[in-house]
Amino acid sequence: MHHRPSIHLIRRRWRQRDDRGDVPGWVLVTIMTISLGVALFSLARPQLLAILQSALNSVR
Repeated sequence: MHHRPSIHLIRRRWRQRDDRGDVPGWVLVTIMTISLGVALFSLARPQLLAILQSALNSVR
């Protein structure tokens, strides 16, 4: 005797499939962290290059 799946089980399986298409939160956090790092580096790049050049000049 075969039991047919109930409508609740079918709906639950369908909802689980729909959730797989969402972007996981950790992906968004990673992308936002990288974006923030790139933005900060682009703003601080001239100062960082000046510090590096000064350090290299003092070694010579």
